[in-house]
Amino acid sequence: MARQSKAIYEYIFPLLVIFILIAIPAYAQYSEAQINAILVPAESFFKSLKEKNYGKTWISLSQKSQNTIIDDISKEILKNQSPQTPTGGYSKEQINADLKNGGPISKLYWNGFQQYFNPDLALEQSAWKIGFIKNDNAEITIQYKKSDSPAKLKMFKENNAWKVGLVETFWNRK
Repeated sequence: MARQSKAIYEYIFPLLVIFILIAIPAYAQYSEAQINAILVPAESFFKSLKEKNYGKTWISLSQKSQNTIIDDISKEILKNQSPQTPTGGYSKEQINADLKNGGPISKLYWNGFQQYFNPDLALEQSAWKIGFIKNDNAEITIQYKKSDSPAKLKMFKENNAWKVGLVETFWNRK
């Protein structure tokens, strides 16, 4: 019995101490301010979408998400153009301005988006936690209560502000 106690103190206890010393910093590596700086803009995106404040929704997005959405809308307009409006009637700059100001294109786009995605699923029926934080990108794990696997929302720091990577997270590109 004495030999067994000695083994615990000589081998297991030091391993346990090393594990604790390694594990504690892993859990405490992000400050509350760092976490909030990322969670607040992500939550704001979903809230503005729910409230149909589409101008605010738009400015919450990463530049890549904005550019991709503008390109997608532009292509759709051109695809459905009539012979009377061979350019589709809207430039990419006009589409961007409309999305930024919550205009008619913005309303059509985001109302259509909400036919397939209910922001309440993220806001009220999911658990959120930080996956990782790096200098200019981060990941939020959003676990919907009825899903087996979480969504991993990508966030990007642009011009000193955290933006939602909607396209980077959810669009499947060929």
